[in-house]
Amino acid sequence: MIQSALVKKQRWILGALSALIIITIIIGTCSGYSNLSLGRLIPTLFGQGTFKEEFILFSVRLPRIIITLLAGMALALSGAILQGITRNDLADPGIIGINSGAGVAIAAFFLFSPIDAGSFVYMIPLVGFIGALLTACIIYILSFKRRSGLEPVRLVLIGVGFSMALSGLMIVLISSAERAKVDFIAKWLAGNIWGTDWPFIWAVLPWLIILIPFTLYKANRLNLLGLSEPVAIGVGVSIEKERIVLLITAVALAAAAVSVTGGIAFIGLMSPHIAKSMVGPRNQLFIPVAILIGGWLLLLADTIGRNIVEPEGIPAGIIVALIGAPYFMYLLLKK
Repeated sequence: MIQSALVKKQRWILGALSALIIITIIIGTCSGYSNLSLGRLIPTLFGQGTFKEEFILFSVRLPRIIITLLAGMALALSGAILQGITRNDLADPGIIGINSGAGVAIAAFFLFSPIDAGSFVYMIPLVGFIGALLTACIIYILSFKRRSGLEPVRLVLIGVGFSMALSGLMIVLISSAERAKVDFIAKWLAGNIWGTDWPFIWAVLPWLIILIPFTLYKANRLNLLGLSEPVAIGVGVSIEKERIVLLITAVALAAAAVSVTGGIAFIGLMSPHIAKSMVGPRNQLFIPVAILIGGWLLLLADTIGRNIVEPEGIPAGIIVALIGAPYFMYLLLKK
């Protein structure tokens, strides 16, 4: 039974985070290389702006903001699931190699597939999912011992090793590619938000619409998986079955995000920790908070990156890494 005071606190935090996201969206919409004044935002939103204002809002700013928000939410939820099923506070789809697996698959598909541009948008989340799932399965198998089960520290170490190896494979792939495609992969590696058109939103949104409610439905199972294995087995949880189902969910979320944002790490690491510090460790409480924190963090990073250096800006992945790397070191020393 969850205390009513905690539920009330969670609702207040969700409200505050929603307001923070709206404020960041307004700032992000009105700032950038081509300015859109705050006073013209509402009229333009309702179709009363000039051609330039409507183009900036509907073709440039809004798609990028929405895709960034969705990707941040997906990465945060993926990280929360991975930390729950591995009982490892350092688990993150970027750190343990899942993002890199998706990236290699997407890069190979982008470089060598003859598929037409119209289908490409909707194929990349699926291709990323296949690459990420294969990587996650290999890491999971290598981290699992028959007697002791899944070893959290071993999983992180193997995942970091796989991430480095796959980054090397990515370099091998692009070494023989043409210049334009190499530039795209280089931006992807830096965590540049590249899927900034409406079709990318429709390609990613269904994954979140299905997988966020599914994860919330499985929240109590995640609570039980966080306990010791004998206790979880004692209350009737099929540990390996639940882990595999939730691992596939985490991989799908990470792949959907990576397919449009590139290699962004640390969002899935930081968001669950910040959420737990606010409302406690129960998944029913902290997962919705973590989802909003993840969306806001990536949106804030992209907004800052776009406005520091104009017109190209700094990739959101670099801004996130500047915050996330010290946080990762803090957690590593603490644990």
